[in-house]
Amino acid sequence: MANELIADKFLRLKQIMDELRSQCPWDKKQTIHSLRPMTIEEIYELAAAIDEENWDEIKEELGDIWLHLLFYTKIASEQEKFSLEDVLETITEKMIKRHPHIYGDTKVANEEDVKRNWQKIKLQEEGKKSVLSGVPKGMPSIAKSTRIQEKVKQVGFEWEQKEDVWKKVEEELEELKMAETSGNCHDMEEELGDVFFSLINYARFLKVDAEAALEKCNKKFITRFQLMETMAMQENKILTDLSLEEMDVLWNKAKKLLKNNG
Repeated sequence: MANELIADKFLRLKQIMDELRSQCPWDKKQTIHSLRPMTIEEIYELAAAIDEENWDEIKEELGDIWLHLLFYTKIASEQEKFSLEDVLETITEKMIKRHPHIYGDTKVANEEDVKRNWQKIKLQEEGKKSVLSGVPKGMPSIAKSTRIQEKVKQVGFEWEQKEDVWKKVEEELEELKMAETSGNCHDMEEELGDVFFSLINYARFLKVDAEAALEKCNKKFITRFQLMETMAMQENKILTDLSLEEMDVLWNKAKKLLKNNG
């Protein structure tokens, strides 16, 4: 009964997509290229809702993404590229094939075995020679670095201990200082990139999502800085008229207040 209800709801949404595409001037005009930036925006909105664990917003954003998925398949079917049925069949077959420990005779001991099998099967399917072939070029840099490191881990290219990773961080920091001393902008950029990459690697060993950690830091900074601005206004001051030392006093007050209220 529950599955029938879900099927009815899904088909109703598909019908609405068909009606919008045939009747709404805006929807008629859209292409896969015009939809692309809006889809990316929807993904970021979902990510923000997940970070805040706002389940009402997660539900809403998932609905928006479902609509986008149907929109792309509708355009594809109009151009006779593929159908919604093709999309569903493709992902169904992929999941069955890539989970031989569920739908076959393969034995796995843990999630790492699952990941290794997934990577092997994926390379066989796509006929690719590199484990890094599937890393999206347009992926944000922090997420891309994490994905690169996770992929090479599946073939055994991985540090054994997190202490070794931290030594690498320290090594890269030292090389960055040397590049700064030389004044060579190209070298500084390269070494700073190495520092970021090694820190992301260390975050993996700590089992911390580097992207999420940085975003929380961004939000924390915004909250503190805006409180600092409010405190300055309450004292009939504006930040541009304050010295760095005076702003630092307000910053520490804001930090303490937020910590006490947190």
